[in-house]
Amino acid sequence: MGLKIIVLAKQVPDTRNVGKNAMRADGTVNRGALSAIYNPEDLNALEQALLIKDKFKDTEITLLTMGPPRAADIIRESLYRGIDKGFLITDRRFAGADTLATSYVISKAVLKCSPFDIILSGRQAIDGDTAQVGPQTAEHLGIAQITYAEEIQSIDKSSIQVKRRLERGIEVVKSKLPVLITVHGSASKCRPKNAKLLMKYKYAKTNTELQALNEDYMNSFKAKPYLNIEELNLDDLGCDIERVGLKGSPTKVKNIENVVFKSKDSKRLTASNRDIKGLIKTLIESRVVG
Repeated sequence: MGLKIIVLAKQVPDTRNVGKNAMRADGTVNRGALSAIYNPEDLNALEQALLIKDKFKDTEITLLTMGPPRAADIIRESLYRGIDKGFLITDRRFAGADTLATSYVISKAVLKCSPFDIILSGRQAIDGDTAQVGPQTAEHLGIAQITYAEEIQSIDKSSIQVKRRLERGIEVVKSKLPVLITVHGSASKCRPKNAKLLMKYKYAKTNTELQALNEDYMNSFKAKPYLNIEELNLDDLGCDIERVGLKGSPTKVKNIENVVFKSKDSKRLTASNRDIKGLIKTLIESRVVG
């Protein structure tokens, strides 16, 4: 039994290293001022797709990512781990999109890749923490959705059973296919890059990247079509321009506040029982523990 799986992934700013130029005056993220990484929970989602492919060998995994040209990096990272192909959704007219506009564009890209059985994505992205894009995409597509997935327990031709990680426990649910599943960070970590796949795909490029290369390099891509990463823009997807980018985003940032954490007074402790008991008492009274 082969399945058609679509993985939604995002290249995000590294929020561990946020500087003073991280935000623009209009409230959007200045991505050029931050280093970019693979969104962590999207890697969890990718691993779930790869685990299905391990079990059902005829399974095909397609990855979709929306962003600027440099977002092609995570398509390559995914090829190194075992996906079959990837599409970069990129267009300047998509800039400044909120979750509603983003999910609309992604749903259009998913339809272009139809038919499909399962869509997998991370629960949320670290640059927004809204957890809205996955569920909104399912609503645009009119399909079932399962959120907070920790493990895919079983699959047959028409249904899937998933364990969910909730705040106060777990829940096992079953859904018909097709379905969109958002994956929790407690799910299995993604496997490392495969050395053979890295050698095979390390020169994979988008059309935009190819334009900066010389003719000899471009000729090699004609002989190896699997190295071409296809780009999709607004016109390719047939999007309504009124529903994309800032124009199609009802969410507006009204105010940005910089929060600076300052250290409090420190206290030096010895290894004596008295000091240790005093520390425990202080932690309990301040409700840090207990």
